[in-house]
Amino acid sequence: MAWLRTLSRTLKSDKPILLSLPKISSSSPSPNPNFTTRTLSTSFLITKTPDKFKKKRKKAESARTKPVQHDSTRLQHFESLVARDAHFRFLTRCKEFITKQPDRILRLDDAGKLYRELGFPRGRKVTRYIPKHPLIFQTYRHSDGKMWLGFSDFMEDMLEEERALMDSMELDRVNRVRKLLMMTKNKRILLSKIHHTRLIFGIPDDFRDRVGKYPEYFRVVTGQDGNRILELVNWDPNLSVSELERTFMVDEDKARRAFKFPLKHGKELELEENDTRKLNQLNTFPLVSPYSDGWKLDVWKLEAEKYRVGIVHEFLSLTLEKRASIHHIVEFKDEFSLTRQTYQMLKKQPSTFYLAGTEMNWTVFLKDGYNGNGVLISKDPQVLFNEKLYKFADMQQVDHDSCPIKR
Repeated sequence: MAWLRTLSRTLKSDKPILLSLPKISSSSPSPNPNFTTRTLSTSFLITKTPDKFKKKRKKAESARTKPVQHDSTRLQHFESLVARDAHFRFLTRCKEFITKQPDRILRLDDAGKLYRELGFPRGRKVTRYIPKHPLIFQTYRHSDGKMWLGFSDFMEDMLEEERALMDSMELDRVNRVRKLLMMTKNKRILLSKIHHTRLIFGIPDDFRDRVGKYPEYFRVVTGQDGNRILELVNWDPNLSVSELERTFMVDEDKARRAFKFPLKHGKELELEENDTRKLNQLNTFPLVSPYSDGWKLDVWKLEAEKYRVGIVHEFLSLTLEKRASIHHIVEFKDEFSLTRQTYQMLKKQPSTFYLAGTEMNWTVFLKDGYNGNGVLISKDPQVLFNEKLYKFADMQQVDHDSCPIKR
C-alpha cells in the first residue's frame, strides 16, 4: 500500500504530478534493454486510387473532329458527298494545277513539295497517290533524266471535252455572275474571289479574260491596292427574282415551309399546334429579298436575319450542286453582309439547310435541290461531266463499251 501513501502526499503537495515524476534523459540507459521502440510504417496503406479503378474522363471533341450532326439527325447521303470530295481531292486539285502548267506537265520532284496545291497530306509521297488513278495520270522519264508527271491521252481527251462544254455554257455562267453581283452590297466583287470559287459555279478558269466580251454587263476596275474588281454595269429586273420567289409563285405552301422564325410567347396562352403555326408564319413572312437593300437593316433585327438567310439560300441555288463549304461562304462575307453567327443561323433552319462535316469544316446543302435519296434533282452538264470523270478515275482500265469518248 506504499504507492497509495505516495500518491496521497503528491496530491496534497503544490507541485504538479508531471513535475514530481522522475525525468528520463535520452542519454540514460533504458530500464528494459530488451525492448526496442520502432516507428509505425504506413507504406502498406493505399493512399491513391489505382488507375484501373479510376473513371476515365472522355476528352472533349475539338471543332476539327466533332461532327455537326448528331447520329439521330445525320443524313448519310449528304455526308457521303462530303466524303467523296475528300476521296477525289488529289484528283481535282491536280487537275486544276497541272492544266495551268506549260505543256500540262510537272516535274515529279517539284510535285512532291506541292502537297497543299495538289491535295495530298503533308509528309506523304506524291507517288503514293498517282497510281490510284491510272487512267488520269502518267509518269515518264524525260530526256533530261528527270521524272515528270502529266495527263494520260485519255485524260487529255476528257479535258478537251470539258473545254467545249465550258464554251457552250458561257452565257449561263455570265448570268450567274451577274446575279451574284446584284446581291452584293456595292454591286462589285474582286475578280480573285470569283476565281477562287469558280468550281462551285462552273465558271471557267479564264473567266477573267472572257468578261471583256460583255461590256454591257461588266466593268473591270482597279482598286487602291491594285486588285482588279468586277463591277455590275446595269441592273436587270428579270434576274432579280430569287429562287424562293419562283417557288412561292408555283407552290405557296412549300415556300411557307422553307423557313421558320418562331415567335416567343408565354405558356399561359395555351396555344394549339395549328394556332402556333399560324402565329409563327406571321412572324416569318414576309421574307426579305436577297436582291434588296437588306444590308441597310439593323444587324440584330429579325428582318436582317431574314435577309441573310435569303442571301445564303439564293447563293446555294446558283451553285451547280446546290451546296457550298464554309470557305466559299466566308469568301463573300463582306459583300453579302454576313455575320459570325452564320453557322448558328443556318442550324436554326433545318427544313431548308443541312450542315454536313465537322464544326470547323462544314458544308451546307440546299435540301430542296435534292430528292429523298440525296440525288440532285436537276444536274448541270458540268455536274454530269464531273461524275463521269470520277467514275473513270476509280477504274484501272478503260471499258470501251461504256466510254463515251472517241479515241
